[in-house]
Amino acid sequence: MCGILVSTDVTVDRAAFEKGLSVLRDRGPDDERTIVKKEGIYGFARLAVMGLTERGMQPFERDGMTVVCNGELYGFRPVKKELEKKYTFVSDSDCEIILPLYEEKGLDMFRELDAEFAMCFYDPKRGFIAARDPIGIRPLFYGYTENHKICFGSTVASLQPIAQDIRPFPPGTYYVDGRFVPYTEIYHADRVIHDDLETACTHIHDLLVDGVLKRMDADAKAGYLLSGGLDSSLVCAIAARHSDRPIRTFSIGMDTDAIDLKYARQVADFIHSDHTEFTMTREDILKALPTVIRALGSWDITTIRASLGMYLLCQKIHETTDIKVLMTGEVSDELFGYKYTDFAPDARSFQDEAEKRVRELYLYDVLRADRCISQNSMEGRVPFGDLAFVRYVMDLDPALKMNTYHMGKYLLRHAFEKDECLPHNILFRDKAAFSDAVGHSLADDLKAYAEEKYSDAEFEEGRKKYSWCTPFTKESLLYRDIFEQFYPGEDRLIKDYWMPNRSWKGCDVNDPSARYLSNYGASAY
Repeated sequence: MCGILVSTDVTVDRAAFEKGLSVLRDRGPDDERTIVKKEGIYGFARLAVMGLTERGMQPFERDGMTVVCNGELYGFRPVKKELEKKYTFVSDSDCEIILPLYEEKGLDMFRELDAEFAMCFYDPKRGFIAARDPIGIRPLFYGYTENHKICFGSTVASLQPIAQDIRPFPPGTYYVDGRFVPYTEIYHADRVIHDDLETACTHIHDLLVDGVLKRMDADAKAGYLLSGGLDSSLVCAIAARHSDRPIRTFSIGMDTDAIDLKYARQVADFIHSDHTEFTMTREDILKALPTVIRALGSWDITTIRASLGMYLLCQKIHETTDIKVLMTGEVSDELFGYKYTDFAPDARSFQDEAEKRVRELYLYDVLRADRCISQNSMEGRVPFGDLAFVRYVMDLDPALKMNTYHMGKYLLRHAFEKDECLPHNILFRDKAAFSDAVGHSLADDLKAYAEEKYSDAEFEEGRKKYSWCTPFTKESLLYRDIFEQFYPGEDRLIKDYWMPNRSWKGCDVNDPSARYLSNYGASAY
């Protein structure tokens, strides 16, 4: 996970630019470089994952063009081999192929990349071009200098010293000639695939396996986050079956009531992984809260709750191992459904909700995964975010994906049933929300802390400060106040609170946790 910072304004204060780049040091601790050219300033903070030698350091330059990219280009080796017939390469970095590929494909390159990326490069013929992957797995923001020149950076904090009016760069979009041009809308189904259950499950199985395998290609050491839930367990089981040595898995839970630690241990024993588990306390989460909110750049309740355990787990992995790549289970819920999508009134509503969630992933789950991992100097990889996998599942007839099987995510579970790659009680265990699964006391402790901090009168007065998505609980006011300390006036970076669809019968709740839904049932045990 690297960090990029680019100013198209060469007159921007150099000390301010270097301050912004220094903010990205956690994302890229291995090397740091700034290049000043007549057209602008390029900054790059490197985490070496592919092509570990110094030759893999960016920016890359070729024929008057310059590029910086935070990304992984999957399957780049055969592409590079073909390009080598015409171009010379100096490193083993996947990102070195970007400029030659652009010379061959032009702007169509972005549609053809099988990648997670955020990049910016200069073309002498067209000026600056920037782009972001279809889901927004890799972060990118933009803002403007005092001279109204655009800048691009991996985080809001990196842009704050040099730019104002900072906004998220939209996923599936490139910037060229002063315009933002969508090149794909991966969340929108262009067709409806009417495969039968067994055919659909076969495709789901094969595409996910392929998504995991291509992400196992890394020159640096890799590990796996294992919650004991379905999604991370499947990723770990697939990887374990295709690895020539035990994979390394990691779990975390509260010291009192962690639900998933026991299930993670069951999975680890079953797949024979080298497993490590950690615990955290009330004091740990309260101490980490400001750091996590600053890393996230978010005030959303669900995102913050779920990030605390993940951040502390990644911190412990970073402190105790030399792992640089972590595989995670994000994106599955948006595709196959949450507990609350059991209440979808019809197939069209289910599909509309899935489209909304995938469209907004970059604001919530993949934002959480990126920041928790990268803040601890590692790179996250998301097999469920594989582009071919996402496109297939989004195109599937939504009637097939709805929970008519008395078990959420049935298609995903059934797809791997014959493999016997997981214990049956794991493969068919009800989903528990991550912030609950690491321990119900995590959310309870946060709520109690907020109750201690604000009286009823202070809450009513404090919430009036925020006209955008006004806080509606003391916990949400606590997060907004902390967010404002680091990002004053930037609260519109987040569109809304992540909540179940409250217009559906059964989903009109005031807490985003699935624990408050009537169908939560056995998920908590």
